[in-house]
Amino acid sequence: MRLPCVSDAANTDKRGILLEFPPFLMGIRIIMTAQILDGKALALALRAGFRDRVAALGARGRRPGLAVILVGEDAASQVYVNNKVKACEEAGLHSEKLVYPATVAPAVVLEKIAALNVNPEVHGILVQLPLPAHFDEAAVLEAIAPTKDVDGFHAENVGALAQGKPRFIPCTPYGVMKMLAHGQVDLAGKEAVVIGRSNIVGKPMSLLLINAGATVTVCNSKTRDLAAHTRRADILVAAVGKPRFVTGNMVKPGAVVIDVGINRLPPEEGGKLCGDVDFDAAKAVAALITPVPGGVGPMTIAMLLANTIEAAEREIGQ
Repeated sequence: MRLPCVSDAANTDKRGILLEFPPFLMGIRIIMTAQILDGKALALALRAGFRDRVAALGARGRRPGLAVILVGEDAASQVYVNNKVKACEEAGLHSEKLVYPATVAPAVVLEKIAALNVNPEVHGILVQLPLPAHFDEAAVLEAIAPTKDVDGFHAENVGALAQGKPRFIPCTPYGVMKMLAHGQVDLAGKEAVVIGRSNIVGKPMSLLLINAGATVTVCNSKTRDLAAHTRRADILVAAVGKPRFVTGNMVKPGAVVIDVGINRLPPEEGGKLCGDVDFDAAKAVAALITPVPGGVGPMTIAMLLANTIEAAEREIGQ
C-alpha cells in the first residue's frame, strides 16, 4: 500500500503507480497488493466481439478458417490444439485439425502445408511446436504462406514486425500488449525487461515494447546479476520457462509484472500449474500482475482467432 504522502514526492505515472522511491523512503519496506490483470475475462470479452466480425464476413460469403497441424503425441500440445479448435468453433470459425504420428516424414507435412496455402477455405495455418527432432522447424514455418501465417513466425512477418509494420503479431506477445492496453499502462519512456529470448515470445515481445516507446532490456536465465536488471523494470515480462523463477525481491515496487510461463509443479509440491513468477511474493510488491492460470494463456488463443479473422478480412479488402 502506498503511503498518503508518496504521490507528492515520488515519481509516479499517470495512474499514480509508484515508479521509484523518494530519498526519504529508501530502506523502508512498503507492502502493496497488486491489481490482477485478468486475461480470462478480457479474452472472453474480445471473443464475444469476434462474433460480429465473423457474421459480417459471412454476409459477404466468407467464413474464416484455421488449419492446425499437430505432429506427435505430446500431451501438452494435444491440449493446446484442442483448446484452439474449440475456440474456433465457439467463435463461428471453420477449423481443421490435422494430426500426424511422430514418425511422419517432413515431406508429408510440407506437402500438406502447400495444399493449405492454396485452399480458399483456410485463412490461417498453424503448426503446433515443438516438432519432432527429425524436423527442420524453420523450414516448416517458412513453408507457410506469409498471408496465412497467423502465428507470425514466418521470416517475412518477423521482418515486418521489426520495421513496426506488422502483418501478423505473434499471438502471445499480441495478447500481452492487449492486456497492457486494457490495464492503461503507458509504455512510452518506461523501462521494460523481458526475461527470455525465444522467437515465439521473448524476441517479438521486445520488438513490440520498443515500437511502443519503451526502453527494453532482453535477459535470459544466464544473464549476470539478473536481479539488478529486473529491479529497475517498470514492466517486467517473464518468459523463461522455469517455475517461480522470478522472486519478490527481483521486482521493482509498483512494477507491472507479466507472467508468460506455464509450468506444472512436481507431485511433491502439489502438482499445480504455476508461472515463471512467484505470484504471492510478487503481488505484494507489484502494482499490476497477471495470474497463472487465467492470465496470458487465454489471451494467446484469443489473439490467434483475431489474426485468423483479420486474414479473412484482408482477403476481401474489408
